[in-house]
Amino acid sequence: MQKITLGLGCFWGPEESFKSKPGIIKTEVGYAGGTSAKVTYEEVCTGSTGHAEVVRLTFDENVISFKKILDLFFKMHDPTQKDMQYPDVGTQYRSEIFYENEKQKQEAMEVWEEFNKKFNGKIQTDISKIK
Repeated sequence: MQKITLGLGCFWGPEESFKSKPGIIKTEVGYAGGTSAKVTYEEVCTGSTGHAEVVRLTFDENVISFKKILDLFFKMHDPTQKDMQYPDVGTQYRSEIFYENEKQKQEAMEVWEEFNKKFNGKIQTDISKIK
C-alpha cells in the first residue's frame, strides 16, 4: 500500500470521485502544507496558515498505479488556475501534489511535465514533500 496527498480545490468532490476508483483503499480529507500541525477551517480560510485543502489516498499499487492517480488528479480539476478552483478562491484551494518519497516526486514531475505540454506551459500545480 502507498499513500499520496493531493490538493485540487475543495476536497469533498475529489474525495467522492477517488472513492469509486478500483485500487483506492481509503480516502481522508484535511489540510496539508501549512505552518502548524493543527488548524481549524476558519484559520485556513484566512490564508495565513499556508495550508491547502487535500485528499489523502491510500491505494494498492497492484491495482492502480501512482501515475494513473496523477492522471486522474490532473483531469479532476483545472490545474491552470492559481490559488483557486472555479468559484473557490484562496491559497487553500491551490493545486498541489504532496509526495511521500523520492520515487513519487520523480513520477509526479514526469506527469507534471506531460500535462504542462498539453496545457501549453500553463500548469500551476506545485509539487512538495508532505508535511
